[in-house]
Parts: sequence; C-alpha cells; structure tokens
Amino acid sequence: MFRTFLLLFVTVPLIELYVLIKVGAGIGGLNTIVLCLLTAAIGGLLIRWQGLRTLLDAQRQLNRGEIPADHALHGFMLVVSGILLFTPGFITDALGFLLLVPAFRRWLIRRIFPGPPTRGPGGDIIDIEILEDHHHLR
Repeated sequence: MFRTFLLLFVTVPLIELYVLIKVGAGIGGLNTIVLCLLTAAIGGLLIRWQGLRTLLDAQRQLNRGEIPADHALHGFMLVVSGILLFTPGFITDALGFLLLVPAFRRWLIRRIFPGPPTRGPGGDIIDIEILEDHHHLR
C-alpha cells in the first residue's frame, strides 16, 4: 500500500509535468496556464452544484427515515474530485471531471463496495438464523 502511494506520488506529478510541457509547446505557455485555471474554475462550480444537490438529496432521505450512506460516498468522491480539479494538470483534471459524472460514481461505488453476496431467487436477501442445541452433547 505504501509503495503504491509512493509510486503514485512520484509518477503522477512527473506525467503531469510532461503533459503540461507538451501542451504548452503546442498552444503556448500562457494559454496552458489559462486552460488550467479555467478547468479549476469550471470544476469548482460543478462541484459546488453537485455537492449541494447531493446534500439536499441526503436530507430528503433522512426526512424519510432512511440512512443516506450512498450519499456520503458520493460526497466523499466529490471531495476527491475537487482535490483533483484544483491540482494543476490535465490528467488529474480528467479524473476529477470523471468523478463529477454521477453514473461513473455509482459504478465506482458498486465496484469498491459490492452488495451482499448471498441473494435468493429474484434478488432478495435471504436472512437466516442458525440455532445450536447443546443439550444433545451430554
């Protein structure tokens, strides 16, 4: 885990630097800086809008007596998206914008937190209780 984090901490900035240099060589340094600032500004507005929407949806769910666990995960991913969007670079921006897509977040949540593995016919969860009778062991 530590090696993976260290590898990402070293390689992602180097790749971002390489892409920034290539883009800057193609469209100019000032245009590259403006583009980075523009993606951060647009990303900030989208995160604010989606964050408020997620918060309101979670509040509605609480008012119905439900636990908004799914909304908490979406909120966390929006925070990660914000960090990625405010980090200078086009790769982190692309990942940040990808996390702004609700369908992608749902897919990622299902992938990271799969549902219960035991399902009955029709998808219902089968709830069982095992009772042990220790009296016959005498």
